[in-house]
Amino acid sequence: MKDGLPRSEVETLIALLADADLDGLDPDDYKPRALAKAVAETRDGSAEAVAKAELMLSRAFADYVRDVRRPRPVGMVYLDRELVPAVPTVEAVLQSAANASSLAAHLKRMPWTNPIYADLRQGLAEYRERWGSLPRAKISKGPALGPGAEGKRVRQLRRRLGLVEDGMFDKTVAVRLRDFKAAHGLPAGPLVDQATLTALNQRASRYERLIRINLDRARALPASLGKRYLVVDALGARLRLYEDGRLRDTMRVIVGKPTEQTPMLAGMMRYVVLNPYWNVPPDLVRARIAPKVLAGGVPYFQSMRYQALSDWSADARVIDPAHVDWGGVAAGRHDLRVRQLPGGENMMGRIKFMFPNDLGIYLHDTPAKELFRDPDRRFSSGCVRVEDAARLARWLFGRSVMARSKAPEQHLDLPDPVPVYITYLTAMPTDEGIVFREDAYGRDGVRPAKRGGLSFAGL
Repeated sequence: MKDGLPRSEVETLIALLADADLDGLDPDDYKPRALAKAVAETRDGSAEAVAKAELMLSRAFADYVRDVRRPRPVGMVYLDRELVPAVPTVEAVLQSAANASSLAAHLKRMPWTNPIYADLRQGLAEYRERWGSLPRAKISKGPALGPGAEGKRVRQLRRRLGLVEDGMFDKTVAVRLRDFKAAHGLPAGPLVDQATLTALNQRASRYERLIRINLDRARALPASLGKRYLVVDALGARLRLYEDGRLRDTMRVIVGKPTEQTPMLAGMMRYVVLNPYWNVPPDLVRARIAPKVLAGGVPYFQSMRYQALSDWSADARVIDPAHVDWGGVAAGRHDLRVRQLPGGENMMGRIKFMFPNDLGIYLHDTPAKELFRDPDRRFSSGCVRVEDAARLARWLFGRSVMARSKAPEQHLDLPDPVPVYITYLTAMPTDEGIVFREDAYGRDGVRPAKRGGLSFAGL
C-alpha cells in the first residue's frame, strides 16, 4: 500500500475515539494519539506498519463500541428479553464495519446505537460548541432586563452571551437571548427574568451533565428499535409511531401524575382488548368509591356500572355490593376489587393496547377527551391514555378494528408484536439542537439501584 491507510476514514475514526468523553468514557482508554502515530508510520507503504495500524484501530474501535453499548443504571424496566440492550461481540462490531459501503458513513451513522442516542451525542457536541464555550460571566442580581436597557448588568449579559461587551440591550442581544431561552427550556419572551438569570448564571457543565444523564437513558434502549415501534415521550406527553426509521404519526397522550409516575419501560405490544373492563386501583376504591357509597348507598355504585368481585383471580365471583363492609373498605381494613363495566363512561374507553407486565401499565382509550387540551397532561395513575385510540389501532392492524359484539374483554392479537418504549428525556434532541425540559418526576438527581443496571419484569 503505497500511501498507507485511507486518510479521511482513519482520521474520522480517530476523531470519534478522541471524543469518547461525549459518551461518558475516557478517550485515553482508546489511545487516539498512539493510533495517529501508528497511522502516520504507514505512509511509506510498509506492509508491517499497515498491519500494525489496522490491528490497533480495530481493537480500539471494537472496545469503544462495546463500551458505548454497556447500559447504565437508569431504572428502565424490560418486559421482553429481545429488547434488552446487547453488547455486541468484537467480531460483530468489525464485521458490521467491514460490510459498510463507506466506513466514514458507517461511523457518522453510528449503527451500533439507536437514533435517540446518536442525536443526543451530536447535540452534546453542538451544545459545547454553541453554549459551553461562552464566557463565564456572572450577571448581578436585580430587576428584569429588557430591550433598551443599559448599564453594568447589560454589559455582563452581553459578555455572558458571547457578544461585544459595550452596548445596550439591542436586537442582537434579543435574538441571542431568544436562542438561549429556547435551548434551555425557558419560556419565550424578551426579558431576562429571574428564571433566565438563574440559567445564565449556571455553569455549562450543569447542562452537559443533564445531557449525559439522558444519554444513559437512551443507552438503555436497544440499538435496533425495530421495523415498526412506538415511543411514549412521558415528559412531552406524546406518542410517536415509527416505521422503517421514519416518523409516521404522532398524537397527544396523558401520563402519570408525579405521585404515580409512568415508568421507563420497554416491552412488546402483543394484543388489544376491545370492550375492556376498568379494574379500579385499590387506592381509588378506598379513597373515592367507598366514601361515595357510604354517602349515596348502593344505587350510586350501580349507577356508575361498577361491580364488586370476590378477589383478583381470573375466576373471581361478582358479589352483592349490599353485602360489602364499605366502612371497612374506606378505613383501609379491607381490600376490595372493583371493576367498571364496558361502555358509557368506562375509564378504559373502547380499547386497551397490551404489553403484558406485572406493573399494570398499558396504553388505552379514554372518554375524557377534554383533558388532551391541557398542555400539562399528567393526570393518570401511571397508564398512558391515547388521544385517538381508533387511529392507533388502524396503524397497528392496517385496518379499522371493531368489537364483534357487546361482550366484554375481547382479545385480538396483533399480526406481529410491536415494541413500545416509554422514555423520560429531560434533554430532548430536536432539529434545532438539544432542548432542556422540566424534570417533572424528579429523576435527574436520583440513580435507582437496579440489578446490573437493569430491571427485568416478567422475564
